[in-house]
Order: sequence, then C-alpha cells, then structure tokens
Amino acid sequence: MIGYYIIIGGISLVSWLVSQQLKRKFNYYSKVRLQNGLSGREIAEKMLRDNGIYDVKVISTPGRLTDHYNPTNKTVNLSEAVYNERNASAAAVASHEVGHAVQHAQAYQWLQMRSKLVPAVSITSKFSMWLVIGGVVLGAASGNSPIGFTIAVIGLAMMALATIFSFITLPVEYDASNRALAWLKTNNMLTNTEQDGAKDALKWAARTYLVAALGSLAMLFYWGLRIFGSRD
Repeated sequence: MIGYYIIIGGISLVSWLVSQQLKRKFNYYSKVRLQNGLSGREIAEKMLRDNGIYDVKVISTPGRLTDHYNPTNKTVNLSEAVYNERNASAAAVASHEVGHAVQHAQAYQWLQMRSKLVPAVSITSKFSMWLVIGGVVLGAASGNSPIGFTIAVIGLAMMALATIFSFITLPVEYDASNRALAWLKTNNMLTNTEQDGAKDALKWAARTYLVAALGSLAMLFYWGLRIFGSRD
C-alpha cells in the first residue's frame, strides 16, 4: 500500500500546485479591467447571439469557480464574480462556458460522447475504489480467492470508465477554450493585453483537467498491476 500512498500524495501535490496557480492567475487577471466595459454576462450573451443561439440562458450561480454549462436545461451558469465583473478573467470564463453551449448546438462529437458517459460515471465512481480495495483485501485474506479477484476486476473496470471519461473531457475543455479565444479575437472584444490574459487564464484552467486525467490513469495502472500481479 506504500506505492498507493506515494501516488496519491504525488497526484494531490501536483493538483494542489496547479489549482493554486490557477487561482493566482484568475486573481491577477481579475484586476485587468476591460476597455469595452462589458460584464461576463454581457459577453456570454453576445457570444451566444453571434453564434445564432437564442434558447440558452445566462444565469448567476453562487460560489467561486463554479462556472459551468448545463446541457440539460440549456443554461450558462456563471459564478457571481464572473457574471457581474468586467475584467479579463470574467471574459475568459464567460466565453469558455459559452464555448460549451456552441459545442452542444453544433453536436460536437466529444461533448456528445462525454454526456452519454455522465450517468454511468456518476454511479461507478462512487463504488470503484471500494470494490478494488475490497477485492484485493479479500483475495489476500483467502489466498487469492477467485471471488476477491472478480470483485477487484469489476472495480478496476469501473475505474477504467472514469479514466476514459477524464480523457474525453480534455478535448471538450480545450476546444471550448479555443472557440472562446477565437471569438474574442475575431470580434475584437479585447485589447492585446486583455486577450493574452484570457489565454493564460484558460491555459491554467485546462491544466487542472490534464492533471486529473493523468492522475486517474496512474491510479488505474497501479491497481491494475496490483490486481493482476497478485495472480502470478
């Protein structure tokens, strides 16, 4: 189990460092006021209109960095700071979330694939680790019993599904950011300095998803070696 704790510790440390850098970036660019004077809400609404999308609402949601697009009720949910503020961070986040709405409207294949996996992953992610550890412990306690092995493999399959989900999320997030930055630049929404700030902020936001995906893959390999290695 030492290897497990090392991997968990390493992943947690890298995730924390990236998260802290992301917060610093957003705090820094939140001080870069937009010359066009538009709020996050106004930018989101303009980007929706420019893309011919009129059935999506832009609403405010409580919290910090809680911004997301909900395809179920077609709402762009912006945290209170992003919704009301008029800075480079707000512009970056608002246009990124609208990027997801544009993906939805255009039936972007990676978003469709991710949406189909959401129900299954929301269930399996709650039980995968318990099944894996329980199966490994049961197998060790009963001399590599086939029951313990089977339980562990089922848990590993659930874990693999979550890993696949995390990697499918990457092109969805990167594409939304690319759509956002392209729209901001094409429509001259930001000055060069503001555009650079928005690009830098979204770059660090994307890295949080990359770290999560690599961490999920590392855990999958670790437990795969533990489970199948015990059969040798």
